[in-house]
Amino acid sequence: MNITWLGHGSFRIEIGGEVLLIDPWINGNPMMEGKDTAAAIDGATQILVSHGHFDHTADIVEVSERTGAPVSAIYELGHALFAAGAKEGHAFNKGGTVNFGAVSVSLVPASHSSSMKVDDRLTYMGMECGFIIKGEGRVLYYSGDTTAMADMGWFAEYYRPEIGILSAGGYFTMDMELAAWAAKKYFDFKTVIPCHYRTFPALEQSAEKLAAGLPGVQVIEPQVLEPIAL
Repeated sequence: MNITWLGHGSFRIEIGGEVLLIDPWINGNPMMEGKDTAAAIDGATQILVSHGHFDHTADIVEVSERTGAPVSAIYELGHALFAAGAKEGHAFNKGGTVNFGAVSVSLVPASHSSSMKVDDRLTYMGMECGFIIKGEGRVLYYSGDTTAMADMGWFAEYYRPEIGILSAGGYFTMDMELAAWAAKKYFDFKTVIPCHYRTFPALEQSAEKLAAGLPGVQVIEPQVLEPIAL
């Protein structure tokens, strides 16, 4: 499995013969300025979208058109993106699981908000979500934008993810200390990768507090377009 950060909350995950793009934000993403955007999305087979905010959806239609990769998201958001021109994948819902070859993706709760501009008006886009991704005998939890929540308990117990990609920048999501607390309370992660940080001055710029709060856990600070092999 290769996990590549595209900055902010965006990732490229190569697993089980699939190339999953999660919330790919390319244009206007400060973390992607001057980077090889073609390499970031090359070979994508599926696009997963966690919620409707611009920093997660602004480039979905373009990336889908460029790569031919279908888009999957919660029901309302999925249909809005399909109507805008994205290639149709799955418009499913929390508790649902879809399969892409040898990889499965389950939609799980997050606690945030979700809207997208439609005809210059902010429009409700269904509920915000995270993903449980299974493949190659591994289980990964992508939290999406969220704070800590009790729901983490049941899907941690049920799915038993060993790898966590956690939003941890603060201001819009849980911060590093709260992410560490949630990871310790609810999960038994072997590896944690923070995201949704460093992008803007209002967000946390370092994962030191996350690492300090998770002794014995491999906390990896990702670098843009540098694959993490797990």
